[in-house]
Amino acid sequence: MVNKIVSEPILRTTALTKQVFTGEKQLTILQDIDLHVNAGEAVAVIGASGSGKSTLLGLLAGLDIPTSGKVHLDSVDIFTLDEDERAALRSKILGFVFQSFQLLPALTAIENVMLPLELSAVSNAEQTSQRLLERVGLASRLHHYPKQLSGGEQQRVAIARAFVTEPKLLLADEPTGNLDSATGIQIIELMFELNREHGTTLVLVTHDEALSRRCSRQIRLADGKLVQ
Repeated sequence: MVNKIVSEPILRTTALTKQVFTGEKQLTILQDIDLHVNAGEAVAVIGASGSGKSTLLGLLAGLDIPTSGKVHLDSVDIFTLDEDERAALRSKILGFVFQSFQLLPALTAIENVMLPLELSAVSNAEQTSQRLLERVGLASRLHHYPKQLSGGEQQRVAIARAFVTEPKLLLADEPTGNLDSATGIQIIELMFELNREHGTTLVLVTHDEALSRRCSRQIRLADGKLVQ
């Protein structure tokens, strides 16, 4: 008899809860969230505005601290780490794509993409970044600043930056939220193509039901609770 090896999920939460105080009133943003994401999955987190989607993403990345509960990222209990240790873990494992692009305005497109590689002291940062920018269709925009780029071009730079470190897990928060419909479709196609090419696990926060159906699994939040 052959024993089947069950791999640990790349992402797992246990009773994850986030509460804040507004004045003297306690507000529960997330309550007892238990979920797991296996390597290679594409998971959509869906729900109405205010349901806790972006808060959940911040907790999964260790950018925010829960009131209670645990997050295991690549088998590491991230809230047993200090802030510097969590940042080091993120740089090795995670890529991010945000609704607002989050590009540094004083850096060119290629400098924005190079930044995470330079922070990790990667030797061929420029060549790697140029190759990825060419892959996302920006070969002629390498030395343009964010203000010289359209919204769709800025998001392409952000996607290149997210994938340049070859992350195990990509977290995307409403990546088409600031784009028109046609541009948004192009960006999503690009993101899913790169996700397949790189074998990256994807957790995508969206209110777009059609976009969520592109993922292999949907997780629905309502009033801070997991309902599906």
